[in-house]
Amino acid sequence: MELLWLALPGLVIWASILLLPWRPWSTQEALEADSSCSPDLSQVTVLIPARNEQDVIAQTLVALTQQGQGHKIILIDDQSSDNTVAVASKLDLDNLSIIKGLPLASGWSGKLWALEQARHHADTDYLLLLDADIELKPGTLAALLAKIKTDQRQLVSLMAFLRMENFWERLLMPAFIYFFKLLYPFRLSNSGSTLVAAAAGGCILISKQALDGIGGFSAIRDALIDDCCLARKVKQAGNRTWIGLSHSAVSLRQYPTLQTIWQMVARTAFTQLQYSNLLLGLCTLLLIAAFILPLAALFSQEPVTIVLALISLALMLASYLPTLKFYDVNIFWGLTLPIAGVLYLLMTWCSATHHWRGRGSIWKDRTYTRQTD
Repeated sequence: MELLWLALPGLVIWASILLLPWRPWSTQEALEADSSCSPDLSQVTVLIPARNEQDVIAQTLVALTQQGQGHKIILIDDQSSDNTVAVASKLDLDNLSIIKGLPLASGWSGKLWALEQARHHADTDYLLLLDADIELKPGTLAALLAKIKTDQRQLVSLMAFLRMENFWERLLMPAFIYFFKLLYPFRLSNSGSTLVAAAAGGCILISKQALDGIGGFSAIRDALIDDCCLARKVKQAGNRTWIGLSHSAVSLRQYPTLQTIWQMVARTAFTQLQYSNLLLGLCTLLLIAAFILPLAALFSQEPVTIVLALISLALMLASYLPTLKFYDVNIFWGLTLPIAGVLYLLMTWCSATHHWRGRGSIWKDRTYTRQTD
């Protein structure tokens, strides 16, 4: 049994993931739209930063008009060079205000600079931070408002339902959410502990008092992973946060090729590891042990090694199944998780290489060098 070492690391990793008391693989933390009522939403102002979003902004805004009554919408035009403003203006919505954003200030990321300008125009108790490409199903805002009040939270967030239609989206998008939940276990994030804090930047409802209490978006002005940084600041200030999955907040963004997904992930992957070469090395060893070694063990001539490798892969699939079921993706896609894991590892190394070469992160035609939060 000279090759037993090929199967044992993966077996330990996947068994540990399944047995962790905070169940990072679970999909129980979820919130769906409540379309049974038309609530008074006058306590909410929706802030939408938009930079060159002419293809999706109308669908996002129309969906907001179906949420209920009384809420305000502020669209911040972040120096768009397309017809975003014209498309939004053509809808002629009574509750919509469009603000022309100022040029990007030094030391800020574009999205946060836009949101910081917008928050000064909002006077309601709650702010919904909504990406321009997120469509809310009717009743979603009501469900978020009920959640933040009933659970006495100061920030609630929904992981948007990502598009999973073509080959690359089915291969990589469920895995993206799965890995995010492993990295930021929702149960721990939703607890009172400040050690783990997570939010999904596409859809965040936050108490204006809590946001003002941390100094607004200036507290995280240079953060590229702004959602989790915001959640961490809010929790560190003594507040409570909640994050969950949903079918009701739908991303309109399309990822037609591997390259589009690659660029999205590589933009912040090394930032996620705090620009640490040590963490990059540990991450590499962990993914090799979890995905590559069990597959290599299947080609050994040792029955015990093969059996342990099969058990390891079965445990891997068992941990991934809840995510696939939640998004109604065929369970056979679970067999591709090792491929997705290797691709995400390569994207992370690509992100690190860009950083080492001083190329920084590129997003919305802007380049960001290393930032600290």
